Amino acid sequence: MKAERLRVEGLAFGFPGRVVGRNVSFGLDAGRVLCLLGPNGSGKTTLFRTLLRLLEPHAGRVLVDGVSIAEWPRRQMARVFGYVPQAQLGTFPFTAREVVLMGRTAHVGLFASPTADDRRQADAALEALGIAHLADRPYPEMSGGERQLALVARALAQEPTILVMDEPTASLDFGNQVRVLAHVQSLARQGIAVVLSTHDPDQAFLCADVVALLHDGRLAHLGPPAVVITSATLRETYGVDVEVVTVTREGRTVRVCLAV
Repeated sequence: MKAERLRVEGLAFGFPGRVVGRNVSFGLDAGRVLCLLGPNGSGKTTLFRTLLRLLEPHAGRVLVDGVSIAEWPRRQMARVFGYVPQAQLGTFPFTAREVVLMGRTAHVGLFASPTADDRRQADAALEALGIAHLADRPYPEMSGGERQLALVARALAQEPTILVMDEPTASLDFGNQVRVLAHVQSLARQGIAVVLSTHDPDQAFLCADVVALLHDGRLAHLGPPAVVITSATLRETYGVDVEVVTVTREGRTVRVCLAV
């Protein structure tokens, strides 16, 4: 039986003087993937930043292995949580390898330099995402998709037990989307609890164990993908008519969403 790794209880989140979402609660076991769906402006990124204590909650609490993280020092946070933000424009001429090596910061002593093992971990993360050939390329010169893959590799090099991914496939072509989602499943099989957001419900069907629909700052639906992602809930959340159909091919059954 898998142990609950992450617990969010009655969380109200937002910015100083402004609440974006209220009363959000969910749990996630080690080795499971939770996919957060919701329209633009629903608060997905703000919720993630609150989980990571980049923003302080207005109410509620976040627990890891049953312990509140409210007083955790930054170094402890970095050893538990990996974060993949939406692709960023780089301004400093770090190479892709140097960007990924930054993920090892929490494992390197104060004033210490990265070890040979740290460098091996960084190179292994680049290899896992299929971008080892870009290791020496300056980050600002990489495409948006390549930068996003480098950020995923940086989080992997961190060796987190909880991985938070904010729309990790948003700027990727189809092949790289498939590669990242496959790696998400691989990480979960290794025992990492993964929380990711996406605008594509088909991706939730592909990789998620649990789906959360965030709408108007509240958790409107929470549960298995087949239960949560329906024509009715997608119409309620996005205001569009979608048919959810089941496709069987070569013994494998999947659900997909089709615009009506």
